[in-house]
Amino acid sequence: MWDSESETGGGGGGGRDYGNGAISSTKHALQTDGFELRDRSWYVATDIPSDFLVQIEGVQFHLHKYPLLSRSGKMNRLIYESREAAEVNKVVLDDLPGGPDAFELAAKFCYGIAVDLTASNISGLRCAAEYMEMTEDLEEGNLIFKTEAFLSYVVLSSWRDSIVVLKNCEKLSPWAENLQIVRRCSESIAWKACANPKGIRWAYTGKVPPKVSSPKWTDSSSSPSRNQQPVPPDWWFEDVSILRTDHFVRVITAIKVKGMRFELIGAAIMHYATKWLPGMIKDGGGIHESKDQRMIVESLISIIPPQKDSVSCSFLLKLLRMANMLRVAPALVTELEKRVGMQFEQATLADLLIPSTTTTTTMYDVDLVQRLLEHFLVQEQTAESSSPKMRVARLVDSYLTEVARDRNLSLTKFQVLAEALPESARTCDDGLYRAIDSYLKAHPTLSEHERKRLCRVMDCQKLSIDACMHAAQNERLPLRIVVQVLFSEQVKISNAIAHNNHSSLKETGDSAAAAGFYQPMVPNRKTLLEGTPQSFQEGWSAAKKDINTLKFELETVKAKYMELQGELESLQRQFEKATAAAGGGGGGGGGGKKHGSSAWAVGWRKLSMFGKGGGLDGSDHGGDHHHRGAGEGQGSSRKTPARRWRNSIS
Repeated sequence: MWDSESETGGGGGGGRDYGNGAISSTKHALQTDGFELRDRSWYVATDIPSDFLVQIEGVQFHLHKYPLLSRSGKMNRLIYESREAAEVNKVVLDDLPGGPDAFELAAKFCYGIAVDLTASNISGLRCAAEYMEMTEDLEEGNLIFKTEAFLSYVVLSSWRDSIVVLKNCEKLSPWAENLQIVRRCSESIAWKACANPKGIRWAYTGKVPPKVSSPKWTDSSSSPSRNQQPVPPDWWFEDVSILRTDHFVRVITAIKVKGMRFELIGAAIMHYATKWLPGMIKDGGGIHESKDQRMIVESLISIIPPQKDSVSCSFLLKLLRMANMLRVAPALVTELEKRVGMQFEQATLADLLIPSTTTTTTMYDVDLVQRLLEHFLVQEQTAESSSPKMRVARLVDSYLTEVARDRNLSLTKFQVLAEALPESARTCDDGLYRAIDSYLKAHPTLSEHERKRLCRVMDCQKLSIDACMHAAQNERLPLRIVVQVLFSEQVKISNAIAHNNHSSLKETGDSAAAAGFYQPMVPNRKTLLEGTPQSFQEGWSAAKKDINTLKFELETVKAKYMELQGELESLQRQFEKATAAAGGGGGGGGGGKKHGSSAWAVGWRKLSMFGKGGGLDGSDHGGDHHHRGAGEGQGSSRKTPARRWRNSIS
């Protein structure tokens, strides 16, 4: 309790006249038992009738002139300036800071009635004293002096009182600002919040009963017992969260200057936002545009510490969602988007599903996510680790799967977002495949060209076996993609079989055991090939027909080759006989040579004619290369059908 001096004594005495004509008086007090309230009017409990009426916000005070004139320069001037007016005995002070409550205390002080100064009334009374010009020039120990002393020596030494005074300053602007009450209380709170928790010797965060006065900062009697739990570092969060946003900003700014850890400051900001922004608890539902909420969001954005991880990415995205809904200043929104980009790998799918607030017809703000991804990639250009990009790739794939269900999502937006990340960010394209399949389900009217363009963002070689199994039976995919998937799967199965063989042989040295090791892989391949969708039967029928034709042509070529080979052997035997006969006789030898030479020429003529007619390789071997053509015929017959099969399916 801080009591004003009680002054009693006889009235009268001549006054002094200031050069400006203001009325003044010497010490003057009335013998009274206090003030009485009747309806909305205050009366002084005295036998002397009142001669002065003060009206403030509909509340009337029936007072006497001289007790007010003796200590208020404002009342001196008002009465002197209105002495010729019709209602010289009445003034209206609706602009008095603190309202009727503060004036009641100031009036009691003028009458010499003891006034209890508390943290709840000191700010209003200090501003009212300044308004009424209750300075030391009129009276020593006047109200300004008394209230200033209470603020400096009592309020600012107490944590709880500093909070209460700062809270009560909300209705006293700009008086509380001009009198430095807000600044001094903010500095006091910041200094105490940054103190070592081990040195805190007062109850905090609602631990003190309402009727018990707050312990002072240096009150050793309130030190905790040995068995009491240590003070947590966030002990001050709840107390400062009751402040109005501009005062909370002043406190946080002062705390920053004093060097508190940025993550603790960020936690205090998140605690404040959870309390004052209803959308921070739920998914933003039920939030309507509000000037106060927009001011809160803008203020919180401006005081978030610049260090990464000072606040969570989830908090930033929720704040960004509200900023878009409340039409926050574009510069602050851009700054917030950059902050999200710094921590984008920490986001979740639920955080990214931000409803679109623009004129676009899409359900979710895909353009916003695209910008966030671009900010992330700019931040990660110099990063050595690729794990954040991989996490973001999985997040983007999940986001694409969700937004792909929106029929108003254009193919271009889907493609741009899917291709924004570098190829190295994805070691597996299963997530992309799910997103593509989801888009195809929601957009059944896509043309063949658009479906191919959509599937182009996916690498079939990066699909897992399960994804390949699903894709091979997916009737929504283009036929060319299915063929690529099947081919990729066959390569994977072959590599897996070879790897299993090698591993098994290396471990056991038994080829039979190695053969048994990869047996379970065969049914998977068979199931994959047999699970081809019914809609692809026409394409596969044409391919099978080409295969059968090639097989028939290959068998025909082989038969002709065997026939010619038999004839060649017969001709060789005849030639050998003719040569032997020529060596045995003179004249007969000449005739035999001629006959043998003629038979040899006839045989090779047949081979040459067969080659020109599209035989083994369809080429015409010249006379100087007959032996080379005959020697390479078998090899050509093995290679040609394989080349024709590859051409038929590409």
